[in-house]
Amino acid sequence: MMSKNLAENIVKSQNDFAQISEETRAALMKSSTANLANALLKRGFRNTLMLGINPLSPGQPKMIGPAFTLRFIPSREDIDTMDAYSRDDNKHRGVMEICPKGSVLVIDAFGNTRASSMGDMMALRLKTRGVEGVVTDGGFRDVPAFIKIGLPAFQQKSAAPATPLSMHPLEWNVPIGCAGVSVYPGDIIVGDGDGVVVIPRYLVDEVAQEAADAEMYEEFAAWHLERGRSLIGLFPANVSSKEEYNRWVKEGRPALEFYYA
Repeated sequence: MMSKNLAENIVKSQNDFAQISEETRAALMKSSTANLANALLKRGFRNTLMLGINPLSPGQPKMIGPAFTLRFIPSREDIDTMDAYSRDDNKHRGVMEICPKGSVLVIDAFGNTRASSMGDMMALRLKTRGVEGVVTDGGFRDVPAFIKIGLPAFQQKSAAPATPLSMHPLEWNVPIGCAGVSVYPGDIIVGDGDGVVVIPRYLVDEVAQEAADAEMYEEFAAWHLERGRSLIGLFPANVSSKEEYNRWVKEGRPALEFYYA
């Protein structure tokens, strides 16, 4: 039976968790983590891409959502027994019930791959509850079954041993570090084939739009490159190519083959 405190925390987390607008989500869907990181770099944020973190499965869906965090510390033999891990009030299991729908679970495993950050049963619970994905700077277990569940997931490398071997779940929804990047609850997490980027919540609308615009310019530039145009002055854009691109956008972005006919 679920404890009263856990039930209260679930209600509070669902009520307090701010989601992004559909317009911003659409812009993020169009944007690569590379272009999102570039937009953040222009604003002075140099450390936003998680180091050494890769998709669990190539071709998995893109991951977008506000961060809900779980922090591990090293385990201790007299505390982190298998019996203790099986208790209903264990925070590792509890976070699977409290992580809000639409969020991304971000796990601070202090880079530990000696034990698993989670496995397929927990992934299934998150997926069923509508969580958007999970990222750890440690590793997952039960990988073949995990992949079949279809929950977007990012890790350092797989880790089969049980969690209590070397990790203790200390707290959730607090500021953490994950793969060298600070993550605050509610920061927007985006994961794709290149990795995972962390966007401060208050910047996400403008960063998403700028990155989406960059994607559109890259399509414009790629069309010209395929037809033999030089990279110089085109990518990155100089003043002339920017003006050319802006005229095309102002005219409604007609099909380029007709626009340049």
